[in-house]
Amino acid sequence: MAHECISVFDIFKIGVGPSSSHTLGPWRAALRFLDQLEQDGKLAAVSKVQVLLYGSLAKTGHGHGTDIAVQLGLCGDDPVTFDVNQINPKMDDIRRSRRMKIAGKYEIDFDPVEDIDFLFEESLPFHPNALTFLVTLLDGEQLASTWYSIGGGFVVQEGDAGGSAQQVDLPFPIDTARQLLQWCIKTGYSISELVMENEHAWRPEEETRQGLLNIWRVMQECTFRGCHTGGELPGGLKVGRRAAVLNKKLLKGRTYTDYASWIDAIRAGGEHFSYTLDWVSCFALAVNEENASFGRVVTAPTNGAAGVIPAVLQYFIAFCDGFHEEKIQQFLLTASEIGSIFKKRSTISAAMGGCQAEIGVSSAMAAAALTECMGGSQRQVLMAAEIAMEHHLGLTCDPIGGLVQIPCIERNTMGAIKAITASQLALQSNPELAKVSLDAVVKTMWETAQDMNSKYKETSDGGLAVNIPISLPEC
Repeated sequence: MAHECISVFDIFKIGVGPSSSHTLGPWRAALRFLDQLEQDGKLAAVSKVQVLLYGSLAKTGHGHGTDIAVQLGLCGDDPVTFDVNQINPKMDDIRRSRRMKIAGKYEIDFDPVEDIDFLFEESLPFHPNALTFLVTLLDGEQLASTWYSIGGGFVVQEGDAGGSAQQVDLPFPIDTARQLLQWCIKTGYSISELVMENEHAWRPEEETRQGLLNIWRVMQECTFRGCHTGGELPGGLKVGRRAAVLNKKLLKGRTYTDYASWIDAIRAGGEHFSYTLDWVSCFALAVNEENASFGRVVTAPTNGAAGVIPAVLQYFIAFCDGFHEEKIQQFLLTASEIGSIFKKRSTISAAMGGCQAEIGVSSAMAAAALTECMGGSQRQVLMAAEIAMEHHLGLTCDPIGGLVQIPCIERNTMGAIKAITASQLALQSNPELAKVSLDAVVKTMWETAQDMNSKYKETSDGGLAVNIPISLPEC
């Protein structure tokens, strides 16, 4: 039986907000499409490009910046390194000139209003997040290429059943929590150690460790930046940023210009319950306010849920003496394996499963990671993940105005707090007596996703999205 191979760096990806499936995925799809044109020797012959957005990408595409993402992708810009401060100037230039330099090399006519088509009433059967690139070459030949953004920044081309994950020979192939536990029992490895052994199939250990620290660096910078940036979020909802206000209040007006001093000050404030709870919320708010502002974030496992894992990791660092490189690496390795199991056996796409697939999965990942880092057994780690997801089952995705703001930002605070609670419960419990397994809750989540009405799957056609009166500016 072939196993899907998912690396820690497939689950944790550096990119740009506000959405992994609606921003990062379409951006990556455009880049991969350009690669195909280049390989076929047709890139220099392109005279016109049009983009068709279907289903959820159409319905919430403006709010998620899908149109912006595909333009940046077609320009050949890298979401990992592109200066986010240049997004608006670049979009203004394309809009004004009605010209685009495709792949950064060949200038063509391109009018975003005319050449990006939001097909609100059309959906393709494979996945709700679909987009098609229509290309006309200089000799009149026409090409069409359809891609699907399947959640977490993963993209697949139509007809490519294998998906985007690289196939390698793993020493410990894992598709289920049961298999993961069996390998841990057989080898005596912790979950993070087992994951590291599998990562060797892709790259040397030191490269993996440095990559994990780079992921952590982006999370750290994003959290710190979000805690020190005020103002209003873009998009027209007029949502004020709260993390900076809360940060200033908790530190009694004191300011810090570097991360280490800031964390030391947070630690010095004590560990009483309300103080800790406020900081966990502040961390999560900070990341997702950055995400909503087209900031650089880590998909964990999605952008809409990007604040949960950094918030719980910051909690571990600030309040559990977890500021050690090896502990941070252990945290991310464990979290990634839980995310991989959900992706393989269910979904991490809100367009497929509602918000349980994003906040629920990220909460399960964070709960598991925290439990291992706090000394929990492998069974307690899996129990913590199960508890966290069990109490997110059925959570809908109903973003107001198609923006990753309400209720998305606050849901990250809830996911982080539930993760910590789940970890504490697991650490104080005998997992041998657990009635619900992680595999059972993964299966239940997938069945719930299939039963869920499509209006609760990132379409903004139901829930809060239709019950909160708003007036957004014309796109």
